[in-house]
Amino acid sequence: MLKSLSIKQILLAFLVLFTLVVLTHLIYYFNQTIFHHDFLTILRWLAIGTLFIYGLKKNELTTWIFISMVVGAEIGNDWPKVGANLKFISDIFLKLIKTIIAPLLFSTLVVGIAGHADMKQVGRMGWKSLLYFEIVTTIALIIGLAAINISKAGEGITLSAADVSQKVDVVKQTWQEIILHTFPDNIAKAVADGQVLQIVVFSILFALGLSMVKSSHMKDTMLNWCESLSEVMFKFTNLVMYLAPFAVGAALAYTIGKMGFDILKNLFLLLATLYAALLILIFGVFLPIALYIKLPIKKFIKAVSEPVLLAFATASSEAALPHAMKALENFGIPRKVVSFVLPTGFSFNLDGSTLYLSLALVFVAQAAKIDLNIGEQIVMMLTLMLSSKGVAGVARASLVILFGTAVSFNLPTEPIFIILGIDALMDMGRTGTNLLGNCLATAVIAKWEKEVDFEKMT
Repeated sequence: MLKSLSIKQILLAFLVLFTLVVLTHLIYYFNQTIFHHDFLTILRWLAIGTLFIYGLKKNELTTWIFISMVVGAEIGNDWPKVGANLKFISDIFLKLIKTIIAPLLFSTLVVGIAGHADMKQVGRMGWKSLLYFEIVTTIALIIGLAAINISKAGEGITLSAADVSQKVDVVKQTWQEIILHTFPDNIAKAVADGQVLQIVVFSILFALGLSMVKSSHMKDTMLNWCESLSEVMFKFTNLVMYLAPFAVGAALAYTIGKMGFDILKNLFLLLATLYAALLILIFGVFLPIALYIKLPIKKFIKAVSEPVLLAFATASSEAALPHAMKALENFGIPRKVVSFVLPTGFSFNLDGSTLYLSLALVFVAQAAKIDLNIGEQIVMMLTLMLSSKGVAGVARASLVILFGTAVSFNLPTEPIFIILGIDALMDMGRTGTNLLGNCLATAVIAKWEKEVDFEKMT
């Protein structure tokens, strides 16, 4: 029966059911006596059923990840107690992904650097990456500031709605501490703590040391071992990715089950401001950059859509890092560029997070009825440019930085507890944008280094 159905027929059936779902829910919103609640639930699951059939026909991981997002949200909405208990599935997935990151980064960086023995190129990629990262993240900060000043989402907030029972540790970092934090004092501890930048620094120094080894036998032995390790870790990633749809669905079920869809009504303007600003960043900054380097956009989107969707759904860049590295390699960017730029960007090129920070900090001031002039906002922006660096691996890093910066400027922290209520939903957008920005940055540096000719891909 399923084999006889075409993808177009399945999509048509879904669109019909989806239209019915939207119309019946709109009618129910204005008059709750016309339709029974159970009828609406059955209609939603029928629409989801057509998505399942589509997934079976399409049989692609990206499709199943999207379907699992819908299913997870519906489970969280219909059976919140069940959804709230599914978080362990996504936690298992994240634990497995974290076991991949350190050996994958180490092996790919060592092979990429020591295997080519071009130390000048490593230095060039370093300063070019940092220059690009700083320019783009500064633009992201400006977009965030402009967006929140236009929407004024924080005005009219009642601070009594804040749940101050939730706690977030405040971390105030000096610039010396930020620089010191990039260097590991114990590589095992850096691996255990998930400090991506420290692992990168160690791997680069190890690769430089290996490139200086005079014995070709010793050098080749280590390089062959690292290359074998990287291939095994990529196969390991492929196995773990089979769990991704279940992890994504569980994460969404937990979020919706615990907080509900009503949370979107309470702070819709703030959410809308963030997502509108992220879209402006993507189409107003990322797209022109892609066009300038003559990136084959359709092929690029197809290559990175899976890891970006995964990062969005799980709100974890780490979850998508191994898959993103493999996707960019398959796209045609050399491993030595991917293994250097992509993980480095996880600490220095958090475009979505920096945009969110500038937006959220002004939101805090607006909610507290504190009028910040342009000069004060610029000083805050410069502070965020520094303080947002080097926090990769810190749980809820953006909130930690937000608390620390608010304290530094004598802003009240109560409005931040209001943001905590929807932070999971905001985190999805900023994390997906972070990964997309880093994938683009990798393409930019590859083009800048003349390691790839995108014109030949079109």
